[in-house]
Amino acid sequence: MRVLMTSFAEESHFSGSVPLAWALRTAGHDVRVASQPALTDTIVGAGLTAVPVGDDPALHTVFGAVGAELMAFHGEPDYLEKRHEQLPFSFLKGHDTIMASLFYSWINNDSMVDELVDFARSWRPDLVIWEPFTFAGAVAARASGAAHARLLSFPDLFGSTRRLFLEQSAARGFGQYDDTLGEWLAWTLARHGCAFDEEIVTGQWSIDQMPPSVRLSLAQPLVPMRYVPYNGQVPTVVPHWLRAEPDRTRICVTSGMTARGAGSPHTALVEDVFEAVRGLDVEVVATLTPGEREQFPDTAENIRIVDHVPLDVLLPTCSAVVHHGGAGTWATATVAGVPQISLGRIWDSVYRSRRLQEIGAGLHLPPGGVSARSIRGGLLRLLDEPGFARRAGLLKEEVRSAPSPNEVVEVLERLTGRHHGRPVAVAS
Repeated sequence: MRVLMTSFAEESHFSGSVPLAWALRTAGHDVRVASQPALTDTIVGAGLTAVPVGDDPALHTVFGAVGAELMAFHGEPDYLEKRHEQLPFSFLKGHDTIMASLFYSWINNDSMVDELVDFARSWRPDLVIWEPFTFAGAVAARASGAAHARLLSFPDLFGSTRRLFLEQSAARGFGQYDDTLGEWLAWTLARHGCAFDEEIVTGQWSIDQMPPSVRLSLAQPLVPMRYVPYNGQVPTVVPHWLRAEPDRTRICVTSGMTARGAGSPHTALVEDVFEAVRGLDVEVVATLTPGEREQFPDTAENIRIVDHVPLDVLLPTCSAVVHHGGAGTWATATVAGVPQISLGRIWDSVYRSRRLQEIGAGLHLPPGGVSARSIRGGLLRLLDEPGFARRAGLLKEEVRSAPSPNEVVEVLERLTGRHHGRPVAVAS
């Protein structure tokens, strides 16, 4: 079958789709990956066939203009820590309005949607798999008659908030024009002769890479899939020093490739960790850019600074990891069964970090609580209390018990056969 995968032009949101794309390819299916031109080199670098569509969304420009407003609005603890039933309706309505007008419509700009629809109608995919913010994929599927599914690489906080908003809107008797996301998608679909329904937001089903104890169930069709680490385009080479067992307890410190690529400084975190491990009989492996490395010319003998090392190779040799809370780092650590100190501070990273602590597989240090003292205390707990390693091991088994991407392909074939070619809803 023909499979069209799509993501807006952000590498971290695309990376979670690469193992499934290759599983489909090796099963003999024809795969194309569509995104704005800014992601083309990344797609090609993954060995996949790219379809550039539309204009780049200038994502960093968007966040420069509205990022402060987005972050301030999403600072609500009941939202970040997944107590959505306690959120007032004003928050749910504001979330729908702000995300649709200041984020979704920017990253799914008109030129991207229109060219993606044109390509889908020309190429005629059987299945469209779309990153959950990339509603252009659902629009293209509806316009071309393809089956379509979301691919989740993070807990579905956004879907949870959406569901509650619709429930409370219905209870208040509100209609379509009080639903900013629905109104924008209805207008977008109408330009291509199609009508809106909630399937455009949810997909016909979702492929979920979260372990069950962290997953957010929205009572919708779900295909669980094991998370498989993907290191992106950086050199994935096993260095000589990593080919033998460490001489002492090893700790990894990283802010992840996305934060580094976006220019987010993390030397403050590293400085706190270096101070936190002073006098401890441990080895610290810290990933720093060459520019950041210059800020630490005199490090202790037990600190190894590297520009990059593949996390899926490094973490199984570690007894703990301290990181920024990013989805890829968090998930790779769960695959390795390593206790984590996660500094998640925005969106789903807070929920994942808090859930990790509730499970007992790690600790969450919120931004205001990060210091050398708090990191040292957290590390001593992770290293000295065996329950953390045991529960991290249980979480690892949860991850590994899910079907692999290769095993999921057969399920996708069946679901595509069930949904492909359904009549296209036409706008009245």
